[in-house]
Amino acid sequence: MSNIIVLGAGMVGSTMAIDMAKNHSVTLTDFNKNSLDKAVKKCEKLIPIVLDVTDKLALQKIIKPFDLVICAVPGFLGFETLKSIIEAGKNVIDISFFPENSLDLFELAKQKNITAIVDCGVAPGMGNIILGYYNEILNITDFECLVGGLPKIKKWPFNYKAPFSPVDVIEEYTRPARYVENGNVIVKDALSDVEFVDFEGVGTLESFNSDGLRSIIYTMAHIPNMKEKTLRYPGHIEYINVLKKSGFFNEEHIVVNGISISPLEFSSKILFNEWKLGDTEEEITVMRITLKGTNKIGESKTIVYNLHDEFCDKTNTSSMARTTGYTATAAANLFLDGLFTEKGIFPPELVGKHEKCFNYFLNYLKERNVIYTKVAL
Repeated sequence: MSNIIVLGAGMVGSTMAIDMAKNHSVTLTDFNKNSLDKAVKKCEKLIPIVLDVTDKLALQKIIKPFDLVICAVPGFLGFETLKSIIEAGKNVIDISFFPENSLDLFELAKQKNITAIVDCGVAPGMGNIILGYYNEILNITDFECLVGGLPKIKKWPFNYKAPFSPVDVIEEYTRPARYVENGNVIVKDALSDVEFVDFEGVGTLESFNSDGLRSIIYTMAHIPNMKEKTLRYPGHIEYINVLKKSGFFNEEHIVVNGISISPLEFSSKILFNEWKLGDTEEEITVMRITLKGTNKIGESKTIVYNLHDEFCDKTNTSSMARTTGYTATAAANLFLDGLFTEKGIFPPELVGKHEKCFNYFLNYLKERNVIYTKVAL
C-alpha cells in the first residue's frame, strides 16, 4: 500500500481519489471544503485537507511525505502547480490540461530524478496511448481523434453539460486549434471546419477543430496528418459562436455603470448553472480514434478504436469522470507497480508505446467497465 495525495476534489479528482483508495492510503485536498465533504461522504477512507495550491510553500510542505501526487487542479493553475510538485522532488500524474507546454519542464523533472506522466485523461490521454502503441508497429500516416462528453437529455439552447468548470470549456472554444496536414502545423480558430459524424447509439453529432493534439505535435512530428476534433450535438456550435463573436468570452475588462467587469468571468458565472452537470445526471462519452498507415511489409492498415461510455448509476459517477479519471489512476498504479520508471516529463504516448503499459491501461479500464472496442479495417 502506497501513500497517495490527490490535488483537487472536483468531479474527476474525487473519482480518482475514491478509485485509488481501494488499494492505497489517499489524502484529498481542495480549496473548497464543501467539495472535500462531498467526496468523503462517498468514501470515508479519504483523508481531507483544505489546501490552496497557489500557496507554493504550503503545497510543497503538504506533499512532502507522499509516495505519489495526482494533480487534478483547474487548467489555469496546472502548469505552476506541476512545476511546484516537480521542484519538491515528487513523482506525479497530472490531468490538469493546462495550455502551456509540459515538455518545457522535462529537464527540471530529470534533474529532480522524478517521473511525471501528464495529460493522462481520455483525450488527451487514451488517444495518445493508442497512438503511441501503434506508432511502434506501423508507419502511421494519419491520426484522427473525435471525442465529446454529452448529456443524455438535451436541453435547449446548448444541449450540453460539463463535469468541469465553464472556464475550462470556454478555453477549449477560444484557444486557436492546431492540427497537422502534409507535415505542416496548421493553426485555425477553434470551432472551425464543422462536420457531421454518425455514432451508433447516439446519432449524428457535429465535430469541430479544437487544440487537442498538444504533445503529439512534438513527440509524433514524423506523422504527416494528425487532427483532433470535439463532438457536440448539432446546433451547439452556432450558439457558442454567437457568444464568442459578440465578445462574451473576452478577458479584457469593460466598465458597466462604473463597475469594471471581465466578460469572460461574467459569462462563466451565467453558464455555470446552465452547463453544470448534476450529481446523478446521466451523460455519455463518445470517442473514435482512427489510425492509418502501413505495416512492416508495406500493407495498408486502418485501425479504429471506439468508446461509448455512460454514467454509472451503481457508483453515481459521471462517464467523463470515469473515462478521464480511471486513465490517470491506471497510470498511477502502473507507475507504483514499477512498469514505467523513466525519469522526466512523459505525455501518454511515450508511456503507451510500451506494450506492457498499453495492455495495462486497457485491462485496468475494462475492469471498471470503460471499454475500448478495436475495429481493424
